[in-house]
Formats: sequence, C-alpha cells, structure tokens
Amino acid sequence: MRLGRLRHPILTHRRAEVLPAWVRRGDRAVNRWINASAAGRGLDLGLRRLSRAADRGRLWFAIAAALVIIGKPRAALRGVLSLAASSAVANLLGKHLFGGPRPLWAEVPERRQLRRYPTSASFPSGHSASAAGFAVGVAIESPVVGAVVVPIAAAVAYSRLHVGAHWASDVAGGVLLGAGVAAAGAVIVPPRRPADHPEGASTTDVRATLPDAGDGAGVLIVLNEKAGTSVVRPDPRPVFAELLPDARVAEMTPDMPMDRIVREAAASDHPPRVLAVYGGDGSVSRMAEIARDLSLPMLAMPGGTFNHFVRAIGVETPIAAIEAARTGRGVRVGVASLQAGDAAPITVLNTISVGIYPDFVAERVRRQDRWGKWVAAVIAAAVVLRTARPIMIEVDGEPMRVWSLFISIGQNAPGRVSTMQRRSLNADELDLRILHARGSRLRAFGSLAFGRKTAAVLRALHLLPPASDVQRLLVDQATVAVPLRDGRVVPYAHDGELEETPPLDGDHYVLHLAAVPDALEVYGP
Repeated sequence: MRLGRLRHPILTHRRAEVLPAWVRRGDRAVNRWINASAAGRGLDLGLRRLSRAADRGRLWFAIAAALVIIGKPRAALRGVLSLAASSAVANLLGKHLFGGPRPLWAEVPERRQLRRYPTSASFPSGHSASAAGFAVGVAIESPVVGAVVVPIAAAVAYSRLHVGAHWASDVAGGVLLGAGVAAAGAVIVPPRRPADHPEGASTTDVRATLPDAGDGAGVLIVLNEKAGTSVVRPDPRPVFAELLPDARVAEMTPDMPMDRIVREAAASDHPPRVLAVYGGDGSVSRMAEIARDLSLPMLAMPGGTFNHFVRAIGVETPIAAIEAARTGRGVRVGVASLQAGDAAPITVLNTISVGIYPDFVAERVRRQDRWGKWVAAVIAAAVVLRTARPIMIEVDGEPMRVWSLFISIGQNAPGRVSTMQRRSLNADELDLRILHARGSRLRAFGSLAFGRKTAAVLRALHLLPPASDVQRLLVDQATVAVPLRDGRVVPYAHDGELEETPPLDGDHYVLHLAAVPDALEVYGP
C-alpha cells in the first residue's frame, strides 16, 4: 500500500522542501509518543470508530441532520457548506501541492489500525479539514451549538493521529485550513443576527391594548426551571425582582404543577389579573390554555431551548416581555384546538406533527438523561436516518402514505415542509404540509431543513424530494387518523411536547383540529 506514493516522488520532495526539518522531527516524535502511549482498549476502539464515522463526512451529515431537526437549519447549512469547501481544498489542491508519505502502518499498535490504510497523500489531513470547517461554520452561525460540536471535531482530528493515519503537521494543517475556509465564508456571507433579521411573525391587525402590569401587583409568574437545560441562561429572578417587584413568583415542581399553582391562586382572596410564564414552548402552551379558560392576558417569557412562540410575537428576552407588559402593549393571537379521541381539547400555539420529527424526538428523549440533549439529538438523528419508515394516515378521510405531516397555526412560509415556528398571529386557518413517501428517507430528512430558495437549488441537484411530493392544504379544521404501525402507537408532537400514548379508537387514534381566531391576549412588542 505504501507503493502508491512512489507515483508522486516530486510531491514527496516538495513537502520535504516546504516543511522545516524541525517540523518533520516533531512529527516523528509525536507519533512515536502516541504509539507508545498506553491508552485503554476501550479508548483505542472508540477513537478508531470515531475516525471511521467521519469517513466521507458521514458523522457531520448526521450532526447536520440533528441540527435541522432541533431548529438550527442555518447552522447546519453553513457547517455543511464549510465542510464541502474545506474538503475540496484539502483533497483537490492541498494534497496535490504538498503530497507526502503517511506514517508507517507497522508502527501503529494493531488494535488501533484501520481496516483499510489510506492511499492518498498525507498533507493536509482531509478529515481534520472537514471537521474544523464544519465545526467552525456551525459556531459562526450558532456559538452555543458550536461549543458542543467543536470538541467532537477536535476528537476526530486527534483520532487521525491515534490510528496512525497522519502526522501531527498534517492534522494541524488540516485544522487551520478548515477553520480558514469557514472564516472566509463568514466574510463572504455574514451570519444572520437577530437584530438584523427579526424572528417575529406578521402582526397586521392583531395589536391590542392590555392592562398594564405596573410594578407587578396582581401578576402571577410561574417558573419552570427544568426548561431549556441544554442552553445556559441567567437566573431570571433578579429581573423579576427589579422590574416586577410586587409580582408573585411560584416554581413548578412534580408536586405542584402549573395547573394547581394557577387554580389555587385564582381561588384565593387576591386572584391574579395577569398570568406570566417563564419556560419553553410546552410550558407557554399550557399557560395559554389556562389563560384562555380564565379569560386573563398572558405574559410569556423565553426560558426554553427554542422558544418558538415568544419569538413569533417578537420577544427575545424576559426584559423585552416585561417592558411590554408594564406599558400594556400586546397582541391578539389565534390558536388551534387539538382533541385526541374523546380527551379534553388542548390549546396549540405553534404546530402539530406526525412522522419523522416525532420519531426523532422520541429517540432523543430516550437518551437525553444519559447523554444530554445535544449529544442525544445527534444519536437520535443517526438512528432515524437508518430506521425511519413511512406511515399511513388519513386526512379528512383520504388515505396517504407519508414521511411527515406538519400542521401550522395560521399560514406559514411557502416552500417549507417543517413549519416549526408560526409566521402569522391572526390565525383563522390551519396550514398543512404533507410530505408524501415517494423518495428516500435521506431526502425526506433533508427536506425538513430549508426554505423556498435553498430547497429549489437542492431539488435541482436531486438532493431533496421534488416539490410535487409536498402537498399543502389551507383549512379551518381537519381530522387526522393515524393507524398503529407493527402494533405500536405512532407518536405525535405539539409545541415541542411528545405524545406517545394518545387514546386509541381500535387500531388507530384520531386527532381533531380547529383554528380558533383571536383566542388569546398576550403581551409583546
């Protein structure tokens, strides 16, 4: 296998000319030290598997798919584009300019050796360039996600030394190349910033003047501290104490859920006049239902991971929400009523979905306690990419074989399949996006990511299902029947909450949905 390098003796000599002698001596010293190090068998096996997982970018594509599913499509897209550019520069240009032989395979401990020894030139490391390009690209678009991805990229880069596939200078050169390509991409296409690209939905004809919250007298704030544990957020209590000093703050616990907190407060001698919630989309959705039932305005503050609803009303921070409440600014919001079988209807603020996304959430939830949300999401994406299957559903009596169904509250952005965040507040209809099962699961998975323009380009390259596979329906109500699959219930999700055990009607369950315009008053700018 080493003979392949003899075809390029000039390139081998070129690398020796470019790299100083002290670098080559350092390369040999580093590799001798790593080969002689007594890493455990488990670590050797893990690093070898990690190195192989990164072959042809498979690891990074799985992570990109996970980012898409958890609502970070721009970070996924920038990461993949940076990876592609870095890999092209490293393999098509760098290796041909510098070349060079790889370390001697025989010097690598046997349990670390790859099954197939690479035959391409050694400098720079393509794996390291791809890893750095992807990780830096993701970090540029989303620093929080980048903090999780960068250590994985660093482990991949080191793994190329551990398995004896590269010299230290190869890895360092690849990392610098990948990071440089990603940084250049940020100069060419700057990352999106919330201040320049507001996430709020259209507020035409929905503005409302609500009772001002003043210093917080009559305001009940329910705090869900378990929401948004995958992101770092400051303690909101000092903000409450400063801006709403007279408000009552109650923390949700297993023994004191939100419903009980609010019902007991409403039955007291001083019932609340404003219901406030600090938490994720699930908590906000639950408080919206209670606020509707009690005919009270709601103050929603972002305390979760994604906060789709509060972003839709233009709120980025608790301070922004409280300032709107102190001045009585608000909006009237349409919602959806969701009834599963004969159960009591519940309020939905963003979306309902069946298919690939709930499957992904279910796989992530099963691993989240052990691995944390972000790592669990990567594992879940890989599992779903390998095992996802179409499902049979009926929409208003019409049978369909689909990959996914998303139902958004109000009209959503055209050209999207996954309508995770609403784009209309005055919602008097439901926007159904049905992805029919006519292509591969990989294309179906990718279709959840992109908007109209990007999707058009990817469809032209046959990387996404054709537009004809996506059906859109605008209705004011709908009935969706979901049969069992292999005797098991197919889960559905609403507002970030997974429902794996809906009430069955024989061998299927039925979801009844209806748009409810102007159903909720909520504070917001």
